[in-house]
Amino acid sequence: MQWDVDSLDWKELGAEAELNQVLNHKHLGNGSIILFHNDAKYTPQVLDSILKGLKEKGFEIVPISELILREDFEMDHEGRQKLKSGAA
Repeated sequence: MQWDVDSLDWKELGAEAELNQVLNHKHLGNGSIILFHNDAKYTPQVLDSILKGLKEKGFEIVPISELILREDFEMDHEGRQKLKSGAA
């Protein structure tokens, strides 16, 4: 599995920049996986706002296990799982 939304938290551009980076990312969509780093400076203070913003956009936060396809899938060039053509 590969992330598709990079928070850019490692660049330490500030809390507002990180919030905007995630909530307005061009790849943000159903099944997105957002990349954060353990030692990011601003993520702890902005994470609640990011989660709230995602929920306001209609997204649901789920464990990665709910996103994993276990049958009839293939991986694309970006590391995303896709149902095989013709799969139900």
